[in-house]
Amino acid sequence: MTSDKVKGYALGIVAAATYGMNPLFALPLYEGGMDAGSVLFFRYLLAIPVLGGMLRWRGRGFKVTGKGAVMLWAMGMLMALSSLWLFLSYNYMDAGIASSLLFVYPIMVAVIMSCVFHDKLGWVTVVSIVLALGGIGLLYQGDGNATLSLRGTLMVFASSLAYAIYLVYVSRSGLNHMPTVKVTFYVLLFGWMLFAVYVPLNGGLKLPSSAWLWLNVAALALFPTAVSLLCTTRAIQYIGSTPTAILGALEPVTAVFFGVVVFDEPFTTRIFAGLLLIVAGVTMVIASSTIHRQLLRLRKLWPRVKH
Repeated sequence: MTSDKVKGYALGIVAAATYGMNPLFALPLYEGGMDAGSVLFFRYLLAIPVLGGMLRWRGRGFKVTGKGAVMLWAMGMLMALSSLWLFLSYNYMDAGIASSLLFVYPIMVAVIMSCVFHDKLGWVTVVSIVLALGGIGLLYQGDGNATLSLRGTLMVFASSLAYAIYLVYVSRSGLNHMPTVKVTFYVLLFGWMLFAVYVPLNGGLKLPSSAWLWLNVAALALFPTAVSLLCTTRAIQYIGSTPTAILGALEPVTAVFFGVVVFDEPFTTRIFAGLLLIVAGVTMVIASSTIHRQLLRLRKLWPRVKH
């Protein structure tokens, strides 16, 4: 495996793990009286200067071409809509369930790349997706007598689709020449503009009412936003959108980890089995080149006999 691929897989894992922290920091803000629009307004707003500072520290300029600005605006809108629909779904279902349902986006990415860009969908990719989805299903923590909210479910699926299109767009937009920090900076800037319009039209801006809530806002801006987006964009440049998307299986794993450690949730055999399936699926993605190489060697040892 090349060093670039190693970096790509490592970045994809970090991106997924940090993005899975969304409920950890968002739910206390909801309990503190803030709504989805206000939470996301501050989440993006506080992340923008972090990326801007990194851009200047690296000696990069802010200038973009007209065509580049349009593509970055589209990416910002996709990311903002994905965030908004996901955070709104928390009002209709448990955040852990929403995080589990969100994981349909790797399938959407694989289908888009296969149908639109004619990328070959290898059997390793298909098996890894099936294993990861099986693990997500086992992690599902709902009341057996309750039905999922239709509105909440549709919001999560809309969020997944927007995120899937974003991942494909990053890969195929032609912005590979642009520094990752600059791409992420403008994605957050243009995405924040959506919330600057949305918030006044939906009850106005609600401020964090304590230092503890401000700390949660800052953590939300740093980890699931700035760090996750930076690592996601860079990972796609190294390994492509489909493997990066599949590595997103680690997002609900993060949610389970913090649920057990922070919120004292039970760690059952079913959860353990779900984690094993997810890790197996992710491991297959990372080891896909080795798997293909070993299969090729086996075929050479036992060549097909022509009659």
